Amino acid sequence: MEGVLQTLFLGLPVFLGHFGVALLMLGIGVVLYLLITPVNEYRLIKEGNTSAALTLGAAMLGISISLGAALAGSVNLWDIVIWGSVAILLQLAVFFLVDRVLSDLAHRIRADEMSAALILASTKLSIALLNAAAIGY
Repeated sequence: MEGVLQTLFLGLPVFLGHFGVALLMLGIGVVLYLLITPVNEYRLIKEGNTSAALTLGAAMLGISISLGAALAGSVNLWDIVIWGSVAILLQLAVFFLVDRVLSDLAHRIRADEMSAALILASTKLSIALLNAAAIGY
């Protein structure tokens, strides 16, 4: 039992540091997403827009999946920061990529068009899984 407590005592600060940095990066990623995309999902969600909730939720999951891979493979905090930043940038780029394929994506999300929201959410999660696999190589 003493060995377990000693391991906890030694490992807990590292765990809290890595988890805290990943959580901070998730927050930064979500805020950047809300600021950069032309759709204010947060406001639309308050108004009951399901498409906005789906796309923002997928953005959060996409960033979290990639950050999770960075966290799992990290040797230090800089690994999380560097690979987490790459993950966030890729997730931000997905909105604009899908907007190029589907015309006027922002308007479609505002209009609560579920088909546009589903393809955007699916693309975000697909890119996140590929990104996570590449980070965890």
